[in-house]
Amino acid sequence: MENIYEETKTIMKKYNIKANKSLGQNFLINDEVIENIVKSSDLSKEDLVIEIGPGLGTLTKRLLEEAGKVLCVELDKKMINILQDRFVENAKFEVINEDILKVNLNQIIKENKKDNNIKNVKIVANLPYYITTPIIMKLLEEKLEIESITVMIQKEVADRLIEIPGEKNTGAITYTVYYYCESEKIMEVPNSSFIPEPEVTSEVIKMNLRKTPAVEIENPKIMFMIIKSAFMQRRKTLLNALTNSKVFINKEEGTQVLNKLNLDINIRAESLSIQDFANIAKLISK
Repeated sequence: MENIYEETKTIMKKYNIKANKSLGQNFLINDEVIENIVKSSDLSKEDLVIEIGPGLGTLTKRLLEEAGKVLCVELDKKMINILQDRFVENAKFEVINEDILKVNLNQIIKENKKDNNIKNVKIVANLPYYITTPIIMKLLEEKLEIESITVMIQKEVADRLIEIPGEKNTGAITYTVYYYCESEKIMEVPNSSFIPEPEVTSEVIKMNLRKTPAVEIENPKIMFMIIKSAFMQRRKTLLNALTNSKVFINKEEGTQVLNKLNLDINIRAESLSIQDFANIAKLISK
């Protein structure tokens, strides 16, 4: 049996393929990483897997063995031809030639759930690194009926996504992911696991969607607007950042809010818990 490296080389030669830099293509050639992604996705024959950016179909091949159906969303027409050649005879395979950011995933999920064999939907992907954040935000903000998101992305971004808010890798997106998901690190992936080798280390993470959000808040939009404002000037104190962005009318109001919540007036955004931001949003909404 060919290993993934040999298989990838064969496919690239057969179709005269080079990785497309502008689409952030790096082809995964590490068997162990593929196995870990599939294993941690915890798939069954009742699962629909939506794979984003399947490329040459290295991961797709294994997903088709485990899932009830695999729906691939791929932007590169060259890859579409390869995927169709490889898997067209597999009844569990479907591919859409589209930009994932423009796809109506709610509709796709609804249509597939009409098929009685599909109970759960899981996202599994080796994501293009240059648009990781917009993809993750789309998957979470569209409130899709999905159970989990298992992705390989740049390590630096991964650490920020799965951090506990208030800890050292906290960024604005940390709160969004934490609000919707319980997350875990699966494994670190060295750059030698790809051709061509990316300049960065990668990481596989899994985000399990929560049944109910991490904090109770009437209008989460206000909370996320405050978080965004706070992190746009993250080098400033929270008081200054939120005053400059007009979340607080002036410093006096801001000081009152922080005092009421027993927050140090010199605190910075990344030190706050998600509950702290929820509390600020509740006071401001009043």
